[in-house]
Amino acid sequence: MSTADLCRKYGVSEATFYKWRSKYGGMEVSEAKRLKALEEENAKLKKLLAESTIYASTLREMLGKTPGTRLEEERRELGYQTSRLLPAPCMRSGGYRSSGLSLSIGTAGRC
Repeated sequence: MSTADLCRKYGVSEATFYKWRSKYGGMEVSEAKRLKALEEENAKLKKLLAESTIYASTLREMLGKTPGTRLEEERRELGYQTSRLLPAPCMRSGGYRSSGLSLSIGTAGRC
């Protein structure tokens, strides 16, 4: 079967076929699945790093160690909206307690 017929049968362009062949050519199915899983994990880790960077810069701003404009620039560079609330870690051990109530910073379900 020719490449053109194969592409027509599965509804992909020939350019896509050759791109996939250069990327996945010579790989076994299990290796391609592992590569896809690693790429997804890498994307999640990049997102976590971006969020932690924003959280750290917010803490620095609150402590007065960086100007507020730098925080806004970092948020824009990472593609976040400036009005978005930032996630904060829960304070399970050693949390602040006042009048028998436990105060924790964060959103419900993220602790």
